[in-house]
Amino acid sequence: MSQLTAEPSGTFSLEQYRPELTGYCYRMLGSAFDADDAVQDTMVRAWQALDRFEGRSSLRSWLYRIATNVCLDKLRSRQRRALPMELSDPVSPLTVPSDMRPEQTWIQPIADGDIAPATGDPADRVALQDTIRLAFIAALQHLPPRQRAVLILREVLSWSAAEAAELLGTTVASVNSALQRARATISAAGPDPEDRAPDLGDAQQALLDRYLAAFQAYDMDGLVSLLHEDAGFSMPPFVMWFRGRENFPVFYQGHGSACRGSRLIPVAMNASPAFAHYKPSDDGGYDPWAIQVLELRGDKIAHIHHFLDPALFARFGLPVHLD
Repeated sequence: MSQLTAEPSGTFSLEQYRPELTGYCYRMLGSAFDADDAVQDTMVRAWQALDRFEGRSSLRSWLYRIATNVCLDKLRSRQRRALPMELSDPVSPLTVPSDMRPEQTWIQPIADGDIAPATGDPADRVALQDTIRLAFIAALQHLPPRQRAVLILREVLSWSAAEAAELLGTTVASVNSALQRARATISAAGPDPEDRAPDLGDAQQALLDRYLAAFQAYDMDGLVSLLHEDAGFSMPPFVMWFRGRENFPVFYQGHGSACRGSRLIPVAMNASPAFAHYKPSDDGGYDPWAIQVLELRGDKIAHIHHFLDPALFARFGLPVHLD
């Protein structure tokens, strides 16, 4: 019972598990805000039930059981979150961005630092990077909630079938069957869970430096030179998205022309290079506009996700205004 020893503040040592629980709930729910709510709910339920915790399982396992139940409750009768590419075909960059869907429609990004494993073990960090990419998070949402939990527990957190079965209140055979079905769905819907997130070497870092310079200078020729021929562009909550590097200047000099003069701040999201995008403000300075998450393929940019939600800036501790 030493794990439940009161700290000087009078609280129990539950907070050390918040980052990894946030990562778990984010994979389950596909939303940073929903993950925050789920983890907070987990902490409250755990605190209220501490006097009934008998130590038959580890404190960590007990917290994951509570978090799983919280996530399963939240996922009941809820439509899966998605990326625009899953909801429609690509359109012309001349398409007016007008068709918007509510926030709960979309996968959201999350900062790498918010979901760092509590252990700090390098192997845990590799697993985090391999399973936090946007494409993998989107693929997870295709799974029924309990299959999703099984896949995350077994493939991401490396729990044994017996441990997962105990947490979910089911049998080892049921867990193994659910895992087999989940693997088949993930294989069809998105990246293989065993795929590795690309390491950022000198060439990739140089690419990002050139992208930042080209975007802030609004150098369309320079920007296009950094893109794959079939590079994609999306910006939830708008449904529209397009593909093809030749379409980027058409959009940025048309409907996206208000981005001229923007400033970018490098951040790390979903084990991918990313930027906090600030647009010029009518009152001077720059206001939050989007979180850009870039997908790289080799030495080129394969997709740029633009998450147009200023509330994300406060969530990630980013400035709410730049002078």
